[in-house]
Amino acid sequence: MPEALDLLKTRRSVKPLELAEPGPSPAEVETILTIASRVPDHGKLTPWRFIVFEGGARLAAGEKIAAAFAAKHPEATADQIAFERNRLARAPLVIAVVSRAAEHKKIPEWEQVLSAGAAAMSLVFAAHALGYAANWITEWYAYDRRVLEVLGVGAQERVAGFIHIGSPARPPEDRPRPALGEIDTRYNG
Repeated sequence: MPEALDLLKTRRSVKPLELAEPGPSPAEVETILTIASRVPDHGKLTPWRFIVFEGGARLAAGEKIAAAFAAKHPEATADQIAFERNRLARAPLVIAVVSRAAEHKKIPEWEQVLSAGAAAMSLVFAAHALGYAANWITEWYAYDRRVLEVLGVGAQERVAGFIHIGSPARPPEDRPRPALGEIDTRYNG
């Protein structure tokens, strides 16, 4: 059990630009996705799904992001558009967690959204357990319907996050964490 606790205690977010090759192998990607699918899911609705961006698909998706950015910002410089083109190519692997939360007669929509968040966090932990680093981010394109549509995200779906995964280019640094006394309370009745 201490190994599992050490794993949980040592997880750090690594900036996508600091995630390098090698990324997970196909078998490791399958393991990561399998672990991420084992989250609390009241009603067994599976209110989330994954979109995997790897290899050339990262740049193909980046072309769509860059086109949407250029349309939204006609004053954008070539460097800015190039940066947008590489949004999903900063890490060897990117997995979008798509929330499919919807109204249900028994299961609150909020619980479905939380299940998607749990799937995203499980992706991060699974990558860490395999020796990789990850970063869970959204950024502007996670909220832009034009981009979401061309990435295959349905009109009733939302992106819970883009999980960037790769090998850390340097050892991850910790950041200050809140003291428990600042974030927990004990209910006394």
